Order: sequence, then C-alpha cells, then structure tokens
Amino acid sequence: MRKKFSVSFFHVLLIVLIAGGIGYFLGTNQISTSWKNYTPIVSINKKNPPANQNLDMAPFYEILDKVNRDYYDKSKIDSQKILYGAISGALQSLDDPFTSFFPPKQNTDFKTQMAGEFSGIGAELGLNKNNKVSVMSPIDGSPAEKAGIESGDEILAVDGQSTNGWTLPQTVEKIRGPKGTTVKLTVLHDKETKSTNLSIVRDTIQVKSVTGWVKNFSCTKDSCQEEKDCPTCSTVSYIRLSQFGDKTNQEWTQMINSLYPKMIGSKNFKGLVLDLRNNPGGYLQDAVFIASEFVKSGNIVSQADGNGEKLDMPVSRNGILLDIPVVVLINKGSASASEIVSGALRDHKRAILIGETSFGKGTIQQPVDLADGSSVHLSVGKWLTPNGTWVDKKGLTPDIKIVFDKEKSAKTPTLDNQLQRAIQELTK
Repeated sequence: MRKKFSVSFFHVLLIVLIAGGIGYFLGTNQISTSWKNYTPIVSINKKNPPANQNLDMAPFYEILDKVNRDYYDKSKIDSQKILYGAISGALQSLDDPFTSFFPPKQNTDFKTQMAGEFSGIGAELGLNKNNKVSVMSPIDGSPAEKAGIESGDEILAVDGQSTNGWTLPQTVEKIRGPKGTTVKLTVLHDKETKSTNLSIVRDTIQVKSVTGWVKNFSCTKDSCQEEKDCPTCSTVSYIRLSQFGDKTNQEWTQMINSLYPKMIGSKNFKGLVLDLRNNPGGYLQDAVFIASEFVKSGNIVSQADGNGEKLDMPVSRNGILLDIPVVVLINKGSASASEIVSGALRDHKRAILIGETSFGKGTIQQPVDLADGSSVHLSVGKWLTPNGTWVDKKGLTPDIKIVFDKEKSAKTPTLDNQLQRAIQELTK
C-alpha cells in the first residue's frame, strides 16, 4: 500500500474538487518517505500533551461540561460533531488551509474521487487572495463547465445562503449531492462586478486523466490550422493531463504507446504539447513518473521538512520521449503536481512554458486515516524544483506569456489561442 502525501500544490486557493466529493482531495500525493522527528500537537489517547507543548485542556472540558449541563436544547448535542468540530477548529488555528480534518464520509468521498469517479458538479474550489471561496477550475466536460463556471469565479452563495465565513469543507458539503439533483450557485466571475446565478444539475463525474492526439498543421506567424491530408505539413503531438490520480500512470502509458508510433512515423514531426492547464495536481509519485518520461537523469523534485532535512526524488524510470521538443501549457489552474512537472522540465531545459502564471502551491500534506474512518491532512513540508525554487504563493512564470482569449478561442475551442501559440513555437 502506498503512503499518501497531499500535493494539492496550490496555495492562496485550496484545491477542492466539488463533486459529491471533496475537491482539495485532488491535492493528495503519495511518497514512500517517513518524516523524522515529527511530534503531533495533541497525542491521541493520552491525557497530557507532548512535553514540549504548554497546553492546558481544562477549559475545553469545562466548556463541554457546561454545554452538557446547561444548553437549552439537549437534542442538538452530538458528542461526535463536537469532537470533529474541536479538531477542525484546532487545525484552523494554524492558518493553513491545506491542513484539514475530514470526517468519515468526506474521507470516503476523497478516496472515491482519486479513483476517478464521483458524483457532483465537477469543479475545484479554493481560497482566493481575499480568503473567499473561489473556483480554481471546472473539470473538463463537467456540469460546472457546461453551466458557465470559470476559473477564478468567487462563490457568493449556495442555494441562497451566503458563503461569507464558510470554510471549504462547509462549502463542499452544501454543493455536493446526489446525481440528478440541482444546486443553485451565485458566482462573481473574475474581473466582473455583477454576480451571476447558475443552476447546476449534479451528475456522475468520470475523470479521465489523459487524452491526446497526433495531427498535421500549417502555421503562419498569427495562427495554425489543422490539415487532414498534408504530407508536407508539420506534425505535432498533444497530450492533455487533467489530474494526477489513481489511474494516471496507466492511462499515460497507454496513451504514449498509442501516439509514439505516429510521432516517429512522421518525417515532419516537430514535437509535443503537454497541456497542464487547470490541472490541480494529485499524487506526487505520479508527477515524478510523468516527468521521468522526458528527463534522462537527475532530480525531479525535493522535499524539505520542518527540521531542515531535505529529500531528493530523482528520475524514476527510463522514458521514451527524452529527446523530442516539448512545450508545456500552464495557467492559474495549474497547481501542485502540475507545477512539479512543469518546473522539473524547465529546470532540466527539456521544455519551455507557455500560458499564464501557475497557481503557486508549494507545501506537502500527509493524510493519515484514523480508526473511525476520518482522516487528517497535515502540512509536513515544502517542495522545491530541481534548481531549488519554491513556488508557494508565486507560481511558475511562463517563458512566453499568452493570456487566454475567450472570444477568439470560442470560435475554435479545440484549438484555442494558447494552444495555437504552443504549436507555432514547435513548428517555427
């Protein structure tokens, strides 16, 4: 069984996948590393806190006794909810949206999501710079995307209830629901001043991590056009990676095996576009696996814990795309494992980055399952690119900045302006 480390590598916005499930679950990574010298704040099943913590629990128990004795509506007293609320509150005091507690159902939803199928609207939530619940990105083809949800949208209300003061888990709990039911969201689109009301019918979301193709193009300095039958045109491969989940490595291998013969079979093959836009991340080991497809040797990512110890994670396998030119597409929805891959390929001079500045999530969370089915995701370190860059709250700045043109791209949705620029770079 693989250990899991959250790599919801996105800070300022916590990536939470709204689907019947918990979105920032996409931010969970797996590594086989044991963190040394780690001491929890409160030890379970111990009457006293650790020796290095000056913590008097007497006020907490005094308040619980007061509630049990004097609260007017005894039917509202749920000891399990009180316990879970206390744990959540304690973690919130760290002022770290990535350190979170998940009750049993939320924990189950998370694991279901990582398996690639869940029920909900299909959007990833987070906290923006104003600490408001916002959409990081809708999932490709999801009800959220079809309803008009966009990256950067602020969620003002859910079914008429204001989200002001809500935590991310609270928001997810309100938005998720059974397939076929409707949720009404009031959203404020990025850079707009008037809110919009959207009704979204929940559905089963199946997340396919990897899609791709090999096509021929004729390009000018201004645009590119696909050519069905053109022996002299430039051949370009495209792979869209939407997340790093349970099936990503398997899907990636199948896609490469399918596309590679077409790549090497073309005399005019120019290179590959790796599309990581709106990819909120996932398993850390998968990020190393994908990056190793393009990098021959060396370090992919490093982890640094709270004790100053550093662990390097090098290339993990022999890739077959070690010499082809690569362009990576990123935007503000590219986070976590997406930034690891992007940073590694650029630091190793294997790719240039095109698009918009990435999310900027540079910490690692360790999820630990508890006996009652709940789990805690605790920030245990930060990750660095091979050159030692920490992207937290800054993101990766693209080598070529191209802002997504919504109007222009709507005319050719399968060949938007950022993708066209990437193809132009390969074929110039």
